[in-house]
Amino acid sequence: MSNNLITHVRKAADSVAVIDISGELNGYGEETLMEAYAVASNGRSQTIILNFSNLEYMNSSGIGLLVTLLIRVQRQKQRLLAYGLSAHYQQIFELTRLNEAIAIFDSEQAALTAVTTPA
Repeated sequence: MSNNLITHVRKAADSVAVIDISGELNGYGEETLMEAYAVASNGRSQTIILNFSNLEYMNSSGIGLLVTLLIRVQRQKQRLLAYGLSAHYQQIFELTRLNEAIAIFDSEQAALTAVTTPA
C-alpha cells in the first residue's frame, strides 16, 4: 500500500484556507495531510476547510489522521470545517461523532458563508 493522497491548498477568503483532498485518506497519507495543513496555516488562517469532493477512500487510519489534524487545529485556536463528503462518509462522521467537532456543509459556498457571516 502506498500514499495515494493528493492535497491542494488554496486561499478562499482572508482568513480561510481550503485543503482539497483527492484519492485515499489512510495511514500512509499523514505526511501529505500535515504538510497541507502547515501550508494552509501559514497564511494565519483562522479557518481550515477540508474539501472531500474527490475523496475516493478513507479507512479508520484516515479517520485517525483527521482526529490528529483536529487536535492541531484546536491547539492553534482555529476552526475545522468540511464539505463534499459522500453520504457514506457523512454517516461515518456521525458514528464517530467527528461531525460534532468538524462542521459539515453541502458546499464550499455554504462553509464560507458560515465563517464569513457575522454571528
